[in-house]
Amino acid sequence: MKSEKIIKPANGYLMFFIVLILFISGITLTIKTENPAYILISVLAFILALGFILVNPNSSKVLLFFGKYVGTVKQNGLYWANPLYKKKTISLRASNFDSERLKVNDKLGNPVMISTILVWRVTETYKAAFDVDNYENFVRVQTDAAVRKLASMYPYDNFADEGHEEDITLRSSVNEVSEALEKELEERLAIAGIEVLEARIGYLAYAQEIASAMLKRQQATAIVAARHKIVQGAVDMVDMALEELSKKEIVELDEERKAAMVSNLLVILCGDKEASPVVNAGTLNH
Repeated sequence: MKSEKIIKPANGYLMFFIVLILFISGITLTIKTENPAYILISVLAFILALGFILVNPNSSKVLLFFGKYVGTVKQNGLYWANPLYKKKTISLRASNFDSERLKVNDKLGNPVMISTILVWRVTETYKAAFDVDNYENFVRVQTDAAVRKLASMYPYDNFADEGHEEDITLRSSVNEVSEALEKELEERLAIAGIEVLEARIGYLAYAQEIASAMLKRQQATAIVAARHKIVQGAVDMVDMALEELSKKEIVELDEERKAAMVSNLLVILCGDKEASPVVNAGTLNH
């Protein structure tokens, strides 16, 4: 397999003056001598002018001679080479690609909408020019394929209630998912001589048909988790209250009164609304 070959053609500024002198000389001699044969000098100058190569910053020119790869010019400036060389421009600038939103199934089979933002540039002009048909279209297709594969490797979110606990998820593990995406794209785009500068998830959401149901599920999970914390804290507070009352001997409570106190405190601490006090004008048992 061939690789990129960096070349530096002849100085284009010197050749520009030579071509200009030949062109003017041919016209001048033709007029003065009235001999049309001198016009061939101007024709030669015109043919030589086809060999000029202008390379802009962060750009390159791939040179071919009747289908044979000659080399790549990467240093910017004005050059001159064989007029029969075919020149192909390949940009070396960093490019952004924002993929379309794709509907794919995550690891748990849930349909999600996902897209990626890719920053890339060409580093091997030979591979970009000859190893793939169209390197820009190749980037688009391979990026979509990599995103589909990535989404199928991880769940959208954790579902501890069903036993599907994952260390890495698409929603919460941004850095890990981005690293996995970059690695996958580097392997796929290396054949085209393309370097991946950055790759990350640009958009992520459940598909429309299950978005409402999954939102309710997330809300229910959050409510259950909050209730668990509230109950756990309430039990600790009740235990502390009973312990302090017993330690300081403020009041002696039998098992029945302890049960009533625990019940009242749990209702107050775990309730959604503020408790309304009730004044008991009788005894504790009536």
